[in-house]
Amino acid sequence: MLGITHLRHISLFTPVLKEQADFYEKVWGLDKLQEDENNVYFRGAGSENHILHLTAGEKRGLHHIAFGMIDKNAVDTAAEKLKELGIPLVSEPGYLDEAGAGYGLRFLDPEGRCIELSCWVEIHTKDWSKKNVDPIKLNHVVMNTKDIDMITDFYTKILGFKVTDWSEHQMVFLRCNKNHHSLAFNQDVHASVNHIAYEVGSVDEVMRGISNVRKVDVEPMWGPGRHGPGNNIFCYFRDPAGYVMEYTCYLTTVEDDDKWQALVWKRVPHLMDQWGTAGPPPPGARASMQGDPDEGWATKLAGKQ
Repeated sequence: MLGITHLRHISLFTPVLKEQADFYEKVWGLDKLQEDENNVYFRGAGSENHILHLTAGEKRGLHHIAFGMIDKNAVDTAAEKLKELGIPLVSEPGYLDEAGAGYGLRFLDPEGRCIELSCWVEIHTKDWSKKNVDPIKLNHVVMNTKDIDMITDFYTKILGFKVTDWSEHQMVFLRCNKNHHSLAFNQDVHASVNHIAYEVGSVDEVMRGISNVRKVDVEPMWGPGRHGPGNNIFCYFRDPAGYVMEYTCYLTTVEDDDKWQALVWKRVPHLMDQWGTAGPPPPGARASMQGDPDEGWATKLAGKQ
């Protein structure tokens, strides 16, 4: 068990960097933190240094997902444990060359995803300039997997995540703190990014977010509604690169690990959306969430260079 504390940020390759960056800054509600010719970092209203990093690439795909750890000793200990288990490190523990700096490492999971573990990352202490929608942080990310049992074993037995719930044998919801899930995996024909969820403070903000996105002629692809697993309010959209993103709020928290029992939720319309306003995801939404086959971090990085 590695001692992961929370989800920090996600980093994505994009073939339409400027268009996508403009969307997240001008429509979605994030603040541009730092940029250069090939990279843009965005912060949310919370204290986390950045929650989204976009980097130029020929194809869409995951660059890395970052999780927090408590201190340098935790990062160094994680590196030793990963090496003992034969898990390849992309980068040894050291000071990070990215917005917010910090100290961390990167490694590859069994399907080639790059995972960052970090501590001592700079946080925001100055006030946020409020908008009518203020994404606070990444609430969760969902990835597609070719082998849900294998990947669940890896993230629980090696990384220390806990299974909160299942959606039949199609999706597994994993937590690293009190949040119902910070990470989830969906069984599919290939590994890829499924969707990225940004937490806002209320259902009113979700609805105002829908209005903001509609003003640039982007319609919701699924929602608004309220999920069964997690009990969170949701609305999903496609960004200019084709990634699926979600406004969400009111996710269930697990207050007592010892008393929580994972449920297996049936995949029926009234549990996918308890309100009945959205129903199950339409075919177009499912196709978008399937994403592009992702050959893994190393292949995508080679295509970028």
